[in-house]
Amino acid sequence: MKLMAPGTELDGFRIGKCLHAGGMAHVYEVSYADARPSPFPMVMKVPRMTAGDGAENIVSFEVELQMLQVLQGAYVPRLVASGDLLHLPYLVMEHIPGQSLQQWLDVQQAERTPVRVEELIRIGVATAKALQSLHAQNVCHLDLKPANLLLCPDGRVVLLDFGLSCHAHYPDLLAEELRKAVGSPTWMAPEQVVGVRGDPRSDIFALGVILYELATGELPFGDPQTQGGLRQRLWMKPAPPQQHRPDLPDWLQEVILRCLQAQAQDRYPSAAHLAFDLRHPEHVQVRGLARQGVGWWAQLRRWLWAAGQHYQPSALPAQLQIREVPIVMVAMPHEDVSEATLYSLRAAAQRSLGNRPGARLAVITVMSPNASSSTDSARSETALHRQQLAQLQRWAQPLDLSDHQASFHVLESGDVATALLRYAHGNA
Repeated sequence: MKLMAPGTELDGFRIGKCLHAGGMAHVYEVSYADARPSPFPMVMKVPRMTAGDGAENIVSFEVELQMLQVLQGAYVPRLVASGDLLHLPYLVMEHIPGQSLQQWLDVQQAERTPVRVEELIRIGVATAKALQSLHAQNVCHLDLKPANLLLCPDGRVVLLDFGLSCHAHYPDLLAEELRKAVGSPTWMAPEQVVGVRGDPRSDIFALGVILYELATGELPFGDPQTQGGLRQRLWMKPAPPQQHRPDLPDWLQEVILRCLQAQAQDRYPSAAHLAFDLRHPEHVQVRGLARQGVGWWAQLRRWLWAAGQHYQPSALPAQLQIREVPIVMVAMPHEDVSEATLYSLRAAAQRSLGNRPGARLAVITVMSPNASSSTDSARSETALHRQQLAQLQRWAQPLDLSDHQASFHVLESGDVATALLRYAHGNA
């Protein structure tokens, strides 16, 4: 993906300098092309979507756009505008000053400076407050890591990169289109490994990994590169933090290990509970988590239990088990479809939505996995995916729905009926 030159104008924005050029996206400073003032500095995030990339980048872009459209508060950047999938997808959002926790941590580690307990507590509390705000809006981040936490001069921690997130009342685009565990392996919770998304306690696990690294300079489960390595966290307990840092307070070790429990029900029930314990160590009951199940025989029993597929993720919190919003699903042919058929489908969808106040619309098409191989190289898998999404969006425009009422999905399967039934069952 080529960098855009400073001064380039795009959809009413003027491109400034490139702040970040990574494998997943480029980030630029931007201003309004007509020189009108903005209430806050802005950046444009342009996701990588070249011919060699798969559908995951497209879906992540759609997910992040969906989340930023509904999230509010001081712990997320404000969304300004977004680009069209068929032309150039982008997100223009608030540019919040600060540095990522990863940048801050790199400096500490380069200087071989242990993170002070007071600083660890401050960062932990600020991050937990941000998570509590996110979870109160029915969103799980699901990719919490130091690179996605922005340390602000005013003491806030702002959450970044919602491309893998999940909203409790919206169809889960990633789960239905990719059908695999997604996330950053180092910070992924055990239930995510087996495909469970949408539990806010997964974010508490990830924060526990971050606190462990801040406290010790080590990663509790390493950096697994294989599925087998990733599954180890279903049974393996990490070394107690005091093994790496003997001067760490007992209460803080207890807090960190509680975050890292394999079963979500054994972790903190909410980020607010975690923040309270970090602020009030006198209330932390040291239950000896560091001594539970760390012997070789206990570890072997846990391994046999997980190897036998006995790991069962905890049930979701009760408030997340209720699907309050009905979904009207429309299955759309992706080729050889007449205007009359499109009109009839739209009329049927409109009637169904009218009979179900507050319902959301999910428009779905199913492509053959080999669709891109029968076309020229310019129409890659990514280009076809984007084209299909744009067609679904155009079909729904006459329905005049808000962005929060509709979602669009391009599934890949050789069996159309099975793919549609699987989607319907997953969102029932």
